[in-house]
Amino acid sequence: MPALKDRLRADLTIAIKARDEVRSSTLRMVLSALTNAEVAGKQARELTDDDVVGVLTSEAKKRREAATAFADGGRDEMAAKERAEAEVIADYLPEQLTDAEVAEIVSAAVAQAGAAGEGMRAMGKVMGLVQPQVKGRADGGAVAAEVRRQLGA
Repeated sequence: MPALKDRLRADLTIAIKARDEVRSSTLRMVLSALTNAEVAGKQARELTDDDVVGVLTSEAKKRREAATAFADGGRDEMAAKERAEAEVIADYLPEQLTDAEVAEIVSAAVAQAGAAGEGMRAMGKVMGLVQPQVKGRADGGAVAAEVRRQLGA
């Protein structure tokens, strides 16, 4: 069993004992999402740590989007709850890249692909090089925006 999933389970037990409602409910939700990911598809499988990070990343993104939607709708206490859940999930994600680090990785990929001046035709080629380097460590939308900016689109 992957170490990250074990850590999530152990931390859930600690949170329950400490009566930390936000942390325990968030970890329950995350573990449920992991179980769903394991049984999705034609046959059940054990998730690797990379798979777990992928599920955590999508759960964190859902929380950020929900927090924004609640805030826009004037439901501040719900937005705060979603932000608190996102912070709990962030504890289990790899260190996030800064905008400068993303820009550096993208410019190296543009140079490696020889895509300078090709415009949007090179988007897929560059994203293919960048994605494995930033997986779980940067928001995909922000990475795509940086690639578009550097390709001059």
